Amino acid sequence: MKQKEETNAGPYRGRIAPTPSGYLHPGHGRTFRVAMERAHKAEGVLVYRTEDLDQSRCRPKYLEAAMQDLRGFGLSWEEGPDVGGPFGPYIQSQRMNHYLAAWQKLHASGYIYPCSCSRKDVRNALSAPHADDPVFPSELRPPPGTGSDAVSPGATNWRFRVPDERALSFEDGRCGPQSFVAGQVFGDFLVWRKDGFPSYELAVVADDVAMRITEVVRGEDLLKSTARQILIYESLGVEAPDFYHCELMLDAEGKRLAKRDGVTRLTEHDAGG
Repeated sequence: MKQKEETNAGPYRGRIAPTPSGYLHPGHGRTFRVAMERAHKAEGVLVYRTEDLDQSRCRPKYLEAAMQDLRGFGLSWEEGPDVGGPFGPYIQSQRMNHYLAAWQKLHASGYIYPCSCSRKDVRNALSAPHADDPVFPSELRPPPGTGSDAVSPGATNWRFRVPDERALSFEDGRCGPQSFVAGQVFGDFLVWRKDGFPSYELAVVADDVAMRITEVVRGEDLLKSTARQILIYESLGVEAPDFYHCELMLDAEGKRLAKRDGVTRLTEHDAGG
């Protein structure tokens, strides 16, 4: 077992991380409120981080609207783009040096490899992956050592080589014991995209480490994503934070609320829920 270089010990630090690709909906508001309440209960700090790496979908107007809508919904935070803090900048597009450093560590240790992926693969890495993602076929892996002479990601997709048959287990604060078998439930996943940006998985881990986040609160559709991220934490020699996955808010048809479906904007609901 690799010796840990850092731990998540210390005062509670939580975070909320909206993506400015549209107006926030009530599901976001409920999850972010849980994050705030858990931070306050622990007498800790809540960090606001803007996750805007999907440059094709994110817009400045949504960045500003998200902060305004959440303030109007009764939320507050101690660090963020609008209030500053010791671990800024708090906008992902301004944090590329952190992601490159993480890529370099993974590359130097041989955990990742270059991969010629389809456009669909790239689109899937633009935002947080959800429970129904397909498993990357292990037969598409290149031979070990492929890409070892690279000095930068370049215009290439890079994937994390998962340890097949290993069960990634963790205790979730709401959902209880969780376990996902690498190579069965999820396969090699993207950590860097050929358009020059890190994937969701790599970016959030690098940021949560740098911002010293001790608990991640988010929707339960990201439980499987947590298993992937635990592999990145381990490979970077860093202890993973605690996790608390909230129940999703569903529409009248039982589907998860999503911006792309044109759901009601958060501001149309009062702060009392």
